Amino acid sequence: MSQTIVCDGNEAAAWGVARARPDMVAVYPITPQSSLVEYISQFVADGTIKADLMDVEGEHSVLSVLQGACLAGARTFTASCGQGLAFMFEPYYRTPPLRLPIVMSIVTRDGITPQSVWGGQQDAMTVREVGWIQMFCENNQEILDTIIMAYKVAENRDVMLPVNVCHDGNYLSYGVEKVEIPDQADVDRFLGEKDTNWHVALDPERPMAVDPLTGGSTGAGPGMFVRYRKGTCKGMQNALKVISDVHAEWEKSFGRRYAPLVEEYRLDDAEFAIVTIGGMTGAGKEAVDLAREAGEKTGLIRVKTFRPYPQEAMLAAISKVKAVGVVDRSVSFGWNSGPVFQELLGTLYRLPQRIPAISFIGGLAGADITIDHFREVITTTSRALKGEVPDGTVWLNENE
Repeated sequence: MSQTIVCDGNEAAAWGVARARPDMVAVYPITPQSSLVEYISQFVADGTIKADLMDVEGEHSVLSVLQGACLAGARTFTASCGQGLAFMFEPYYRTPPLRLPIVMSIVTRDGITPQSVWGGQQDAMTVREVGWIQMFCENNQEILDTIIMAYKVAENRDVMLPVNVCHDGNYLSYGVEKVEIPDQADVDRFLGEKDTNWHVALDPERPMAVDPLTGGSTGAGPGMFVRYRKGTCKGMQNALKVISDVHAEWEKSFGRRYAPLVEEYRLDDAEFAIVTIGGMTGAGKEAVDLAREAGEKTGLIRVKTFRPYPQEAMLAAISKVKAVGVVDRSVSFGWNSGPVFQELLGTLYRLPQRIPAISFIGGLAGADITIDHFREVITTTSRALKGEVPDGTVWLNENE
């Protein structure tokens, strides 16, 4: 039977890992991820997780050993964030084209410098173009459930790509909520048999080369490299349908529904909308409810899956409104805006008519994005309906 407990987001993530029955977990702690791998280490010590635990010397080795394990057929897990993710970048970059279905939590935090170990989404956004699937969670129950679903997405033969399950450092990692831990037998039926290396079939009795050198006089030529890139892109696009199918199956099996790609909240008769991603969404929904009570026709669009970018789902949502305000918890330095905002501009290009869009950046370095901040976002976005659009990005928390 399922079990209900009260826990923080990092423990919820650890329970999701436990129910997925990984064969190998490699860990290295870094704030605000540390307690997640500590929970997993305790679960391994207690026998709750029957997996090999690799406590290595740094994040580069964490992902390197998991690549070998996954190539040998193991179901694997790790977690990182911030500077740990930066240290991991070389094997992180190498994982998607190897088509390794590793699942990894990013307990998101802001970047340095100035020095910061607090929440933000700069780390996950910085690596968004490497080829990992990225799903962002709103609450602790969604963290647990999404980690389990991530394995079914990653190991699908039409996908075979690694998945990042992202949850906000501080606000979700340490925030305590009630969660339901699904029954192990039910999860086993949901996930089915693992098959992580059918595409490589690494076998010491049948030696083979992995990751050949391409180009030049000694390599296989650029054609192979192009096929690798096209294959990764195809897997990412296939993932859009697979993610939707897996979420539908989860709802049927466990009764909990999550929008797989993009969530629409009070959008059907909305004149304008705000766009959110991650744990800020709860405050955003509260602000939308208050605005509705005051007679303002606003709604909310939450991005659940950010990679692959859910272009069609976002287009369907944005088509319902006449103005949009996008709230980011990170910075796109090259565009002087938020990265979610920048991605949205590509969607707006496909609309038959031009609508105003405003970039808001808040919650950097662990700052709170409150209901009052969202009320400011709603007020500013509503003025865009009348042509009053700010010249550039609106920075929240700047004077706090």
